[in-house]
Amino acid sequence: MSVPPPTRRAPPPDSRRDRAVILVTALAVLAAPAALAATHADPPTVAGIPVDFILFALTLAGVALFHHHTLRVALTGLAVIAVYKLAFTGFKTGPGFAGLATHFQHEWVILANLFLLLTGFALLSRHFEKSRVPLVLPRVLPGDWYGAFALLLMVFVLSSFLDNIAAALIGGAMAHQLFRANVHVGYLAAIVAASNAGGAGSVVGDTTTTMMWIDGVSPLHVFPAYTAALVAVVICGIPAARMQHRLQPMIRHTHEHMPVDWIRVGIVLLILLSAIIANVTINLRFAEYADYFPFIGFAVWVAIAMSLPARRPDWEVLPETVKGAVFLLSLVACASMMPVERLPSASWPTALGLGFVSAVFDNIPLTALALKQGGYDWGFLAYAVGFGGSMLWFGSSAGVALANMYPEARSVRLWVRHGYWVAIAYVAGFTVMLFALGWHPEPKVKPPRPHATAAVSVQPTTSAVPAPPTPSSAIFSPTSQTHALWPKARPLG
Repeated sequence: MSVPPPTRRAPPPDSRRDRAVILVTALAVLAAPAALAATHADPPTVAGIPVDFILFALTLAGVALFHHHTLRVALTGLAVIAVYKLAFTGFKTGPGFAGLATHFQHEWVILANLFLLLTGFALLSRHFEKSRVPLVLPRVLPGDWYGAFALLLMVFVLSSFLDNIAAALIGGAMAHQLFRANVHVGYLAAIVAASNAGGAGSVVGDTTTTMMWIDGVSPLHVFPAYTAALVAVVICGIPAARMQHRLQPMIRHTHEHMPVDWIRVGIVLLILLSAIIANVTINLRFAEYADYFPFIGFAVWVAIAMSLPARRPDWEVLPETVKGAVFLLSLVACASMMPVERLPSASWPTALGLGFVSAVFDNIPLTALALKQGGYDWGFLAYAVGFGGSMLWFGSSAGVALANMYPEARSVRLWVRHGYWVAIAYVAGFTVMLFALGWHPEPKVKPPRPHATAAVSVQPTTSAVPAPPTPSSAIFSPTSQTHALWPKARPLG
């Protein structure tokens, strides 16, 4: 009996739309740096765009296209960008391997803190899930889609005093239990949006706002960001909650008599309090040492070690978590090597545009540059660079972390298709804030510390590679690097 030749499987019907979405993403990444980067004495360019940005854009497009091989794509992109800079442009810290080594000497605390926090908070989220608190939440959450919306508000509140990664992971863990692991991608986008919105008006809830606080911006000037953030959460949260309810209603009258493991709840509080206390202590008392050791990540793991006699952590989650953390750190390292050197003059249209750029480009150097430039309404800037990253799954650390828990979220097409309300909410929140409060640029309440005055080098790149900076004139000074102590160091936005 003859065997028929194998037939070639037809490509999935959504592949064309996938390619279209990825093409738009890549074009947006290519266009944004062209609009924001300096153009005089530029390094090698293609159509006026520095090659660095093109390589970074190709890396992001590869992440979007090959979302089942994101780690390989990110590591490849990092290697290509590093080799290009070694061969052609050098680094802001100097040419060749010496410049590369000096660059990562300034960046290692950021990368180490992110790694320790990502892995530590993964264990924290498992402690919280095993505490059975998510199973008893239906007792206090309302029924219908209101319960799903109330869960988003919980994430919002948590992120106001925790870091946004922890809030997103806790929200994802609760959703996993409450919706029987059947969570809509649009609802995942709303969880990320709620976590980023919650930290937008708090100087301890987001890396970028912590940077502002350290650089002399009053917390009272950041707090008005909640005007826009609350509007945005309502606008994107209600449709997402209704979408989730249609897919999988929240479990009700289940495990109502399930006892809570209060020891695990105490472990969660211990880890979170350790992070908060270490962050506040370092920022207020020992800021000059923040550049030399990942204090916050270390404090989290000390708390985990202290809890070992009480409850065993779920070590089994670490292998996948480590892969996700390395992926994130690769993108952060790529972003740190980009020649972000000058922004347009400070204005509300510029701040609005930074939100869209933040969805595809690292917001930490953008924030540092805006702080040096001055002239911003800090509430608008905090909202734009914080909430804007929610528009794409890889636009914020919270999105990347949640995508590690829900791999289906690593699809640009699905995220944009079902989470488009986030972009609408961003514009609506910004507009409401602009009409309600107006644009009021505020000076910093105190001059920056001497070692924080050069948070980002703004010297244009020339054919001569600049000499390695001294510790006081590094790209990220000891004080300005305290933004690494809160893991909103997004790879992209």
